[in-house]
Amino acid sequence: MVNTQLFVSPAWLVDHLNDSQVVIVDCRFSLADPQLGQTQYQISHIPGSYYLDLNQDLSSPVGKHGGRHPLPDTNNLAKKLSAMGVNSQKTLVVAYDDSRLAFASRLWWLLRYLGHEQVVVMDGGYTAWQQAGYPVTDIIPKPQSGNFLPQIQPELVVDIEVVKSRKDLPEVVLVDSREGDRYRGEREPIDKIAGHIPGAVNYPWQEVTDSSGSLLAQLQQRQRWEKIEPAQEVLVYCGSGVTACVNLLSLELAGIHTGKLYAGSWSDWISYGSMVNDQ
Repeated sequence: MVNTQLFVSPAWLVDHLNDSQVVIVDCRFSLADPQLGQTQYQISHIPGSYYLDLNQDLSSPVGKHGGRHPLPDTNNLAKKLSAMGVNSQKTLVVAYDDSRLAFASRLWWLLRYLGHEQVVVMDGGYTAWQQAGYPVTDIIPKPQSGNFLPQIQPELVVDIEVVKSRKDLPEVVLVDSREGDRYRGEREPIDKIAGHIPGAVNYPWQEVTDSSGSLLAQLQQRQRWEKIEPAQEVLVYCGSGVTACVNLLSLELAGIHTGKLYAGSWSDWISYGSMVNDQ
């Protein structure tokens, strides 16, 4: 199956529930209640969908550095994807959540990082699916026999040293994806230090969708990024490298293919005692 899109609609997905070349992944999660997503999935989910947990499956254990959600172990994630029936470069993976793509985009980015371009997010999330009256179930699908072979794309990710060395170059833009008050240091509900990386500009990830969780039109995505479109490199971060992926999806929707994830993000930056900019 050739994928030329970045997202699908619930209407498209309901027509492909029995497509052997499509694997659906439920990514629902709550930072405030880490068990909530798994619980919601067990109660009801899109038929045939598997579940991947942000903390357990889409991240590695937290260390001194690397941020609150370090990138997952490549081999472990590959085994989990294989057990869902995902075959490299063949299976279309459809990721959904119920948080305005916050967690589905993490899986979307991770698969591209692992060299699998056949991945999309479902526009509108689980709420849109339910509102459309489409079927749900509590049946957990059985393991499948897929063959996912990761081919890491190292150019899609940067670490703190790259950020420090490149963020102030004229051809580089550093994007902070958090809410404006967190960027300005007025509020910090999670990390020990408030503020932002010196030189960063603020593009809150919630602006990629409307209040219902539906993606804004492509023209609006383009207009959103028009000021930074000339940049040769766009380094994107958030608090821990999760919601930054929503902005990376938005950049792709806008036709800008120069985005890179600072995986450790703000929680990694402050772990080194790095200076904060209050501009």
